[in-house]
Amino acid sequence: MDIKIHSIRFDADTKLLDFINVKVQKLIQYFDDIIGAEVFLRLDKAQDLENKVVEIRLTLPGNELFAKKQSKSFEESTDLSVEALRKQIVRHKSKLRRA
Repeated sequence: MDIKIHSIRFDADTKLLDFINVKVQKLIQYFDDIIGAEVFLRLDKAQDLENKVVEIRLTLPGNELFAKKQSKSFEESTDLSVEALRKQIVRHKSKLRRA
């Protein structure tokens, strides 16, 4: 799986990039045919505590899945996004089996 990480208007440190890579890579357990993932990290303009936004777009054969989550840290947002995608993958696989 090809994972591209874009940090918008800031530089993400290697520790964060490695964390995101490991989390997104785990989605392979649920669906082997994932072609790639694009991860966007951005800081929301609001100055409140929950201004870290993570968007993940997974490319599957003939389909795309997307999750966007916002929280206090990029790690938490990544965890929430990956969990949302895991649920979408399970739903997608059950549709494939029925067809």
